[in-house]
Amino acid sequence: MLLPINFVSIIVAGCVAFVIGFLLHGPVGGKLWMKLANIVPTGKEKFSTMIPQMLANLIMNFVTAFALFAIYSFMSTSVYFGITGAWGGVLCAMWVWLGFVVAGSSMEVIWMGRSMKLWLYECMCSLITMGAMGAIVAVW
Repeated sequence: MLLPINFVSIIVAGCVAFVIGFLLHGPVGGKLWMKLANIVPTGKEKFSTMIPQMLANLIMNFVTAFALFAIYSFMSTSVYFGITGAWGGVLCAMWVWLGFVVAGSSMEVIWMGRSMKLWLYECMCSLITMGAMGAIVAVW
């Protein structure tokens, strides 16, 4: 049996993740993020030079939303999990976040010398983003 895919929820979740990421790395938390990442703006940055990275980021948000949709679809029908609704989507996203995002990205701190504070900030941003995406794909 094929999984019925709700592409609208995936597109909306991906776009919402993009906006949340923009806010947390821009107007809302950008100064803190730049400090943690040791980024010093020169004033010569151009928006046009960021477009390829922004498009790649948006595409990856769609990939993440699709994966969350698929995992949530299975977890919501499981006799073991049976999670449903917005809160079920958030719980599903939290498990994915913990098991894949946090565990996977921890190697950057453990082995590559990434700043613990920057890693924690990025993990917090990912939790907020994935929680919102999980809720969207669950209720849409």
